[in-house]
Amino acid sequence: MQPTDPEAGPPDAVLAAAIAGGDAVAFERLVTRYSGRVLAMALRMLDDRAEAEDVVQDVFLTVWRRVGELAEPGALRAWMFQIARRHCLIVLRRRRTRRTVPVDALPEHRAVVAGGAVPDPQRAAELGAGVGALGRALAGLPSGQRDVWLLAEVDGLSSGEIGRRVGAGEQAVRGRLSRARSRLADLMRAWR
Repeated sequence: MQPTDPEAGPPDAVLAAAIAGGDAVAFERLVTRYSGRVLAMALRMLDDRAEAEDVVQDVFLTVWRRVGELAEPGALRAWMFQIARRHCLIVLRRRRTRRTVPVDALPEHRAVVAGGAVPDPQRAAELGAGVGALGRALAGLPSGQRDVWLLAEVDGLSSGEIGRRVGAGEQAVRGRLSRARSRLADLMRAWR
């Protein structure tokens, strides 16, 4: 039996129109199609699963309530990711207002291991430190470069899709992405 393709089914514009009319089945299809991608983006931006899952819920709640306001139903995907980005930025702003952060909550103090087991504590510590270094390097990029890098590298969007999402031309997107990659390569040189 072949796995079901989440992209199969009606196009986003058809789902948007159906959801605007209150179609819960269309909404369920949309959630199935995009929840994993929205979660992946939120995880990359927030590095906290609970907060990322909250963002996913907020995104789809907003879609359910406001999809009828969408001027171009074909832009549903881009609109959802804009909502996700805004929610992530709100979470990040809230974090800045907190006075203290427990040391064990920092990415470099968490082991990053698939499957939950720590086969080699030294390797787990190296991976955790590498992820922490990447998080700090990303945080040091200008927001325009960071956003474009995340959309390209994490979400796999094309320059055109990224441009529509961030309100910039493809040429500007390619320039920001090139500068972000170059800067990250310099900052992450020790981790090669």
